[in-house]
Amino acid sequence: MSLRGEIEEQGNVAAGAALVKLRRERDTALREVARLREALETSERALSLVSAAEGAELQPPRWMSPGKPRASAATLMVMLSDTHFDEVVKPEEMEGLNAYNREIAVIRLERWAQNVVKLARHYLAGVRYDGIILLLGGDIFSGDIHEELKETNADTMLGSLLFWSEQIAAGIDLLAGDFGKVHVASVVGNHGRMSRKPRAKQRVRTNFDWLLAKMVERHFSGDARVSFQIPESADCLISIYEHHHLLTHGDQVNGGGGIGGIYPPIMRLRARKAQHHLAIGSQFSTLWLGHWHQYLSTPSLIINGSLKGYDEYAKVSNFGFEPPQQALAIVTPERGLTVQAPVFCADPKKEKW
Repeated sequence: MSLRGEIEEQGNVAAGAALVKLRRERDTALREVARLREALETSERALSLVSAAEGAELQPPRWMSPGKPRASAATLMVMLSDTHFDEVVKPEEMEGLNAYNREIAVIRLERWAQNVVKLARHYLAGVRYDGIILLLGGDIFSGDIHEELKETNADTMLGSLLFWSEQIAAGIDLLAGDFGKVHVASVVGNHGRMSRKPRAKQRVRTNFDWLLAKMVERHFSGDARVSFQIPESADCLISIYEHHHLLTHGDQVNGGGGIGGIYPPIMRLRARKAQHHLAIGSQFSTLWLGHWHQYLSTPSLIINGSLKGYDEYAKVSNFGFEPPQQALAIVTPERGLTVQAPVFCADPKKEKW
């Protein structure tokens, strides 16, 4: 073979290899385009569910602020936050202290709703409730802002959103069936955000906690028993019998790792928020927080526990152990916040770990 022929043959081989490589890259790109198109269609279906509700910022219903409440009036307030749905916690990594996955979370959410009714109707028997206020305090999802979560979560964010919006709606329907009236107030957490870093602008609308609340609001749009309060700010002010409560997630707190624990920095946050609201003429008596996964209850401050419970991060950080629990309180016209109690959510035997 001549030198020219040899060069041509080598060129053909190289061109063939380059062509094969380009075809592989093309096929990979086409598969990625198909995946992104499917994700976009799923997202658009989810967003379409809230399109009619986005501009409808409902005012608190009349039953929360009656002109002259009866002497025995009372309203139940419960908080649901830090559920971290679809995160996976393996008991073998926790020395058997806890387990968590989608199946366990469904059991705990159902047990939470049932125990809310049990506490209100049996342990606090004789109270006539005007209704119930459900505070969705954020971190409904663990999200995929950390690589380890993205690798171990049970589903994609869109899949989690579709599944858990139905479960939350079922829980609200159960509460509405028993208490007659449900008012849902919602703020976003830090785990459900769509960006890697926390943001101040468009903090709410770039968070899956907000989208879930809007989807559930859309689900109950024709149900007079259920009302919603979903602000586009980090805080939500709820008024009941002329007593005011402020709901925020709690990730605005700085510090909490010293010997004094979380209480000093959280009290500083409360003082700053009280000063801000005093300046704008909207004082509040009780601050409700999530985020810290530690149940703490006082007349002026309620910090919620976690439905997920103790996890690997808490264990390697040597945080104190706490069982899965959520906050509950009774509000009356005369005294404001009165009875306070945790709602325990876990059942290891039923959860099979």
